Amino acid sequence: MKRILLTLSLLVALAVGASAQKVQLQLGYGGYTMMDCCDMHDGGADVNTAWGAVTAGVNLKVAKNLSVGASYTFSSSDYKHIDDANIYYHVIMLNGRYDYYRNNIVKLYAHLGIGVDISHMTYHDHSKNKGYFAMQASPLGAEVSLNRNWAMFGELGFGAQGLLQVGVRLNL
Repeated sequence: MKRILLTLSLLVALAVGASAQKVQLQLGYGGYTMMDCCDMHDGGADVNTAWGAVTAGVNLKVAKNLSVGASYTFSSSDYKHIDDANIYYHVIMLNGRYDYYRNNIVKLYAHLGIGVDISHMTYHDHSKNKGYFAMQASPLGAEVSLNRNWAMFGELGFGAQGLLQVGVRLNL
């Protein structure tokens, strides 16, 4: 687990040094994550569907149509018939984004992310962590510029950030 996080940190640091031209911060919400449809809760039965996922990230433009960055996603759920039992999903991913169409207002892009999900499960007075592979594959993403600094976005895909993810981006 530590090795994966160290590798992700190193890749992001290398991307920063590799002629990053623009920095973009993002905050988004996605519904129906891979944590809901895959067993990312150590085989626990009767888990409620999570409320979605909140993602914060940074993207660095390294080429004309290519951005790389890192993101953190949080989601949680609980068990259906057990009080005081919760699951907290912490996802750290390295992301890549390729812009395949753009004009002055709209960008269409594809987004791919890989990383790790750390599921923290609590049950009465006990707790444990378990790590899982996490990913996001969004072949269709759209970003609409509101002005020079702000944009809103939407993505359709599958992964830890949700089937449909929407949010805002700030260009620095």
